[in-house]
Amino acid sequence: MQKRITKNLTLKILAFLIAVFLWLIVVNIDDPVDDKTFSNIPVQVTHEEVITDNNNTYQIVDNTQEVNVTVTAQRSVLDKIKAEDIQATADMKELTLRTQVPIEITIKGYAGKYEKATANPRNLQIQIDEEAKNNFPITPTTTGTVRGGYEVGELKAVPEKVTLRGPKRIINSIAKVTAEADVSGLSEDETVEAKLVLYDANNNVIDQTLLANNLGKEGVSVEVELLQVKSVPIEVDTSDVSAAEGYKLGKITVEPQEVEITGDKTTLAGVSKISIPASALQLDNLTQKTDKTIDISSYIPSGVSLTEQNANKVVVSIPVQQPGAKTFEVSTNSIVVNNIAEGLSISYGSTVDLEIQIKGPGDALNLFSPAKKVSIDLKKYTNAGTYTVPVSVELPDGCSLVNNVSVEIILEKTKQNDKTQNENSSSEGQTKEDEKKTDTIR
Repeated sequence: MQKRITKNLTLKILAFLIAVFLWLIVVNIDDPVDDKTFSNIPVQVTHEEVITDNNNTYQIVDNTQEVNVTVTAQRSVLDKIKAEDIQATADMKELTLRTQVPIEITIKGYAGKYEKATANPRNLQIQIDEEAKNNFPITPTTTGTVRGGYEVGELKAVPEKVTLRGPKRIINSIAKVTAEADVSGLSEDETVEAKLVLYDANNNVIDQTLLANNLGKEGVSVEVELLQVKSVPIEVDTSDVSAAEGYKLGKITVEPQEVEITGDKTTLAGVSKISIPASALQLDNLTQKTDKTIDISSYIPSGVSLTEQNANKVVVSIPVQQPGAKTFEVSTNSIVVNNIAEGLSISYGSTVDLEIQIKGPGDALNLFSPAKKVSIDLKKYTNAGTYTVPVSVELPDGCSLVNNVSVEIILEKTKQNDKTQNENSSSEGQTKEDEKKTDTIR
């Protein structure tokens, strides 16, 4: 028996080794070692107190908060590993140069089953800042448009202040903190959830990623008061307005004829008009049309206000006619312009209509039409500027103007003229340059 076992022992050992070698070859062919890369693996930071205990804070920079991990292992193992199994950890105790922390890779459930796992990049890059904290008042603001017939009234932020903590450089850059509430479609008083927005001194929005606040889960909201809007007419007491002897007043008008006011529903219900008293319009011995500008702010009833604060001025127009005369309103657009200089354009600023009073026989006045008979001559006005120009009227026989008429005009260079001048200037400049070159050649 022993002879059989020991017979050809060398050949048997050799055969065994060859068999093992062949088995290893087959195994490596069927299940080779390979690499596999897993992307966007988040990096977990541990022992942050190494930095925060020293009244500092840190910021991850260079987009190193996520890494790509390459795992080297047999293919059968790689096929089983999932991205969720991979842990990338940066231990702040390993901080070097105050800017980088080595990233260690572990794979849950696969300890000893893979050859290696490396992160790219290999280090977490950080920026350390001194930490600061400050309290800021919150200014409530709104976006969007409330329902028609309403206007936003008083606003109140809840809470009215916030404590912000983070890098000192960011805290020191905060100039204003607002609570931004969307009031689109609102038709009654309501508390609206808001968004906290931070601004620097240049009104640029500040990123809050690195900041913490004390608002908690409740966040910030804005209490919005809505006021109703109402249009009311303006009435003027004209009892203290009179014309000179031999003249008579025409129809007195006010512009605008109505204004929008705002207030609570009950107060608005009691306001039907804005009354301008006679004391605001004391004019006598008028011989020509007179316009009077009146500030109505002091005549707005208590408890309401104008929807637009700059809409507090109205103009009362008082036409005055002489017996035997007739007044004609002439649009500036219908004025015939003669002899306007080439390269100039004309406009009339705020003037819309001219009032022309003509006296003469009643039949002639009734038949007269100012169309194409009102003109200005600009022969003397050859430069851009603002001028007061006399107005000429082609009158029927036996008629004359009650007063001389003039109009303010604005003359401006046309764009085409500016372009031509620039081209001429460029051409002259080029000609001089060419002449200079010619002289140099000579």
